[in-house]
Amino acid sequence: MEKKSPRKAEIRRETAETSVDVGLCLDGDGTHDISTGIGFLDHMLVLFAVHGLFDLTVRARGDVQVDLHHTVEDVGLVLGDAFAAALADKSGIRRYGNFAVPMDEALATAHVDVSGRSFLVYQVTFDSPAIGGFDTQLFLEFFRAFATRAHITCHLAVPYGTNDHHRIEALFKALARALDQAISRDDRVIGIPSSKGSL
Repeated sequence: MEKKSPRKAEIRRETAETSVDVGLCLDGDGTHDISTGIGFLDHMLVLFAVHGLFDLTVRARGDVQVDLHHTVEDVGLVLGDAFAAALADKSGIRRYGNFAVPMDEALATAHVDVSGRSFLVYQVTFDSPAIGGFDTQLFLEFFRAFATRAHITCHLAVPYGTNDHHRIEALFKALARALDQAISRDDRVIGIPSSKGSL
């Protein structure tokens, strides 16, 4: 069987508010080097890399003295850009993925379609306004930015749970596993996995 080249991308975004560099290899082993200046976001991105088996490097600097919003959203945008660039024409992939992750009392689910159509359904609520100093409203901004720029349809839900840390950690793990499933290559898939012939 012919060995496929690893799917990789490096993306940089620089604005007056942030500077973000992302290196991504979809065919990795979970190697990671993450530094965003936001401890809780670093923790979630490490989980994303490890459980998706993505090699991921993130370097971000932002105006966190103003708010975390710009940095969190821009990291999501650049990670989405890197995902789309690394995946290229989507030839030979399974396209769909879904995964459920339990973490103690909480359950999180992720369903994805690497469709070329950007859409996010987000059925997640939190009891606390912040986790580890991280505004819980920003998780929606991160996932929306990622799904939009990765050009994927993404349905995320946490149907139950009482600990907010468990809820969001399970969700990052579920998304990583669902994406790994969706982008995995299937030798039975010839070309683009769509009856239209294009994604």
